[in-house]
Amino acid sequence: MITAMTQSIDAASTPSVFTIISGGQTGADRAGLNVAIARGIPHAGWCPKGRKSEDGPLPACYQLTETRNASYLVRTERNVADSDATVLFTPGALTGGSKRTAEFAKIHGRPLLHIAVEKASDDVSVDRIVAFLSAYPITRLNVAGSRESKAPGIHAHVFRLLDLALGRIV
Repeated sequence: MITAMTQSIDAASTPSVFTIISGGQTGADRAGLNVAIARGIPHAGWCPKGRKSEDGPLPACYQLTETRNASYLVRTERNVADSDATVLFTPGALTGGSKRTAEFAKIHGRPLLHIAVEKASDDVSVDRIVAFLSAYPITRLNVAGSRESKAPGIHAHVFRLLDLALGRIV
């Protein structure tokens, strides 16, 4: 059923302005930003004060705004609230910061798509992302999920999935 929906997507359903929002953490967040840069899609978002991430301060190539404190949760909530929807990538069940991201989406009334990357094939995941993006008027998509240290290889996996999905609609 999802495949049939994705085949009907055309340029008229694609927003003319599309921005990827992310917090810049290693793993899923950074993959979202890197796909945006690679595809020439605008990107933005909030990051903790000091551009904090698990591998050190975020490089300046990521056009993110620092929050007033170093809390990851403040950054997470602001990115959810400032976006039209969130795609959340984890290896499996929601835990830690990813679980809080889902809670913030509910609190702020934002659509959320959770992709458990180890549980579904790439084709199914891409179809789900495309269907989600076409189901809502999304111009600011928050990309979030597990960090690289908790899910080794997730950056590459998320980059591939997003690149394939965006290639269909943007």
